[in-house]
Amino acid sequence: MNQVQVLDIGREALLTVMKVTAPMLGLGMAAGLTISIFQATTQIQEQTLTFVPKILAVLASIIVFGPWMLSTLMEFITNLFTSIPQYVG
Repeated sequence: MNQVQVLDIGREALLTVMKVTAPMLGLGMAAGLTISIFQATTQIQEQTLTFVPKILAVLASIIVFGPWMLSTLMEFITNLFTSIPQYVG
């Protein structure tokens, strides 16, 4: 196994992680933005108000996108395990 192959595996792993976490991060960020706009318009400056909607948004995204996330991770792991012989040999 040479350096190029290691870098390719690392690059694919990072891209897979970014692809899998994007829905959770996006919905959490959208919920945070919505709550901050609500806080700015109503002048409610409670710091703990943003946590519950963010947590609920992330949990909802895990429920909705969970099967896709699992299949994406399984595809990456399967490709990684099937390519072991070419990296070793």
